[in-house]
Parts: sequence; structure tokens; C-alpha cells
Amino acid sequence: MTILVDRAIWPHRGRKWAHLVSDESLEELHDFANRLGIPRRAFQGDHYDLPEEARRQAISMGAVPTEARDLVRRLRDAGLRRPARSGQRRSGGGRFDDTDRADGRI
Repeated sequence: MTILVDRAIWPHRGRKWAHLVSDESLEELHDFANRLGIPRRAFQGDHYDLPEEARRQAISMGAVPTEARDLVRRLRDAGLRRPARSGQRRSGGGRFDDTDRADGRI
């Protein structure tokens, strides 16, 4: 079981974001995201986007920090990488935002 998180370097709406993935299974990823308080609708097809604050919490819960290149390689090696459709960005239900949490934790 390995949950991986890259550095929060991806800008969007004035914040920096990281990617949270599993190199084992999507079930493992969804379980970890649920324990972080991230709603399932934030799933992006093969990863969750995390704001910088949630990245720190994910690491404290056992996620392994890694570089984006290694994260993508391990996702591909596990057969879990979903290719973007031609001409479209990969998207699920949207980014996770701290306003999505019922308890307000990050």
C-alpha cells in the first residue's frame, strides 16, 4: 500500500495544488481521501487534487512525498493512469476545497 503525493506546485485560483494517488488501487486511494475528509466528487479520474494545507495533513497520515515525474511513472506502472481524451483535460468532479469539508478541518 502506497499513497503518493507530489509537491504543491500546480497553481489554480490563487492557490497551489498537489496530486494524491495510489500505486496500488483506486479503492485504497478513495479510502485515504475519505479519511482526509475529501468528498468523492473531487476525484479526477486517477487522482485527487489537494491544496497545500491538505498535502501536509496527508503526509502526516502516511502519504509518501514524491516528485511529480515519479508519481506519474508509478501510476502508469500500476495500470491506474487514465489518459486524457484528445483535446480535453482530465477531469472528474472538481478540485477539493476546504469549504467542501463539513467539519472545516484541513
